[in-house]
Amino acid sequence: PPGGGEEFKMKKMLFVLMIIALAASAPAFAHCGACGSGEAHNHAAEAASADIVGVASSAGTFNTLLAAAKAAGLVDTLQSDGPFTVFAPTDEAFANLPEGVVDSLLANPDKLKQVLLYHVVPGKVMASDVVGLSSATTAQGSDIAIAIEGDSVMINNARVLKTDVMASNGVIHVIDTVIVPSA
Repeated sequence: PPGGGEEFKMKKMLFVLMIIALAASAPAFAHCGACGSGEAHNHAAEAASADIVGVASSAGTFNTLLAAAKAAGLVDTLQSDGPFTVFAPTDEAFANLPEGVVDSLLANPDKLKQVLLYHVVPGKVMASDVVGLSSATTAQGSDIAIAIEGDSVMINNARVLKTDVMASNGVIHVIDTVIVPSA
């Protein structure tokens, strides 16, 4: 929405960033809140019709990631045709970063963009494909390591919490840690 709607969204994102250290742990893709009281709803069909930004937004657990994508100028890219595979850190993953890191990244849009692009792999890579790989090249240009540890899939040092969350322009795999490219 023009005018106040965009300003409200920005203020909301800034508020989330200010209180992120206090954020409670919540399961990825908790109830969206849009259904009302117990009404039957097909969330999978809705999610598949939304782009990556829409799916992440409706999940309610990626507010920091979305605020960072906006600050880095990547929202339009993540809303384009794609397809993209996004290894999406939860708000809790951002909250677990050392104090000041999120603010430092927000103050440096170029560095922030590089960190965020490190979470994106061009193309649609489903979980069944990921487990057959030992690495993948990110949109940032560096490779991420992929490994199976016990019954978990690891992306660098991040554990995959949820896989194959479908969007109209790709797929999201939820991770528990923000991954950072080496210098």
